[in-house]
Amino acid sequence: MIDRRTFIASVSAVCAASVMPAQAQSNLVRLVVPLTPGTTPDTIARVMSPVLQKQLGAAIVVENKPGASGMIGMKSVAQSTDVGMLMVVPATTVTLPHFYTKMDFDVLKSFAPITRVASSSFVLVVGNNVKVGNLSEFTDWVKSHPGSFYASPGNGTHHHLFMEMLLQSLGVKLEHVPYKGSGPALNDVMAGLVPTMFLPIQVAVPLRDAGRLKIIGGSLRDRHPGFPEIPSLQELGAKNYHADPWFAVWGSPKIPDELAEKYRAAFEFAMDDPGVKGNLTKQGLILKSSSPAELLRLSKEESDMWTRVIQTAKIKPEE
Repeated sequence: MIDRRTFIASVSAVCAASVMPAQAQSNLVRLVVPLTPGTTPDTIARVMSPVLQKQLGAAIVVENKPGASGMIGMKSVAQSTDVGMLMVVPATTVTLPHFYTKMDFDVLKSFAPITRVASSSFVLVVGNNVKVGNLSEFTDWVKSHPGSFYASPGNGTHHHLFMEMLLQSLGVKLEHVPYKGSGPALNDVMAGLVPTMFLPIQVAVPLRDAGRLKIIGGSLRDRHPGFPEIPSLQELGAKNYHADPWFAVWGSPKIPDELAEKYRAAFEFAMDDPGVKGNLTKQGLILKSSSPAELLRLSKEESDMWTRVIQTAKIKPEE
């Protein structure tokens, strides 16, 4: 026989063990988007939410927390103990330490990696007044127009970094003019006030078709499957050029590995859903999943790559 105290202790241990898995779950999953509504991470989160809700058996809430280039929303996730708190972010988050000296979290260490969810492509565009039709002519034009510039919606954006990588690959120089948003920058390119910039492929193609600008080539190593008529910049002669605007899901640092895997599987299931796939594919996205380890490795590789680009371009952090 066992005494009463031992019996109670044994029962308590069994009960604690039985509720631990439940405590590691969450009946509410909060998808933080550290950017404004309408951005690609926001679209991904909202399109996938209904499928994720059914697959996880939990309510899904999308929360936009924009500000400070995404750092406000990211900080809220990094400091959270909620295992149901996730975020959808672009690849450029790994470059934030190069642009901001004061950060309250580590972009590679403060989050639980979940999965990559999508890639896209950016394209190099020029205004109709720029008399070039291919990458070789673009290179010659830049060389013959010293002091010319290019537009972007701000420091550290895909538009900015992809252009700097291309210029380094081609061995030419353009001055960077950061705008407050992509709309004003794009308007100036179409108006002939700025010669060139990078744009998301799904934004550029309708404008090309309307005759408002010209597309030179795409940022991915290979042609985008949805727009096979557009050559990649690498195949046009930009040596080793591959700039992938991918998007990924990360979670609060307290998420255990088994729950991270459950989330990863749910996102992968959502990527295979016909409605989700059809919706996001129309918006220029290429759906791709990864293991948490693969996502972390990719992020470290991208961090190293962009470090080289940023240091070569002598881009200084904002104070």
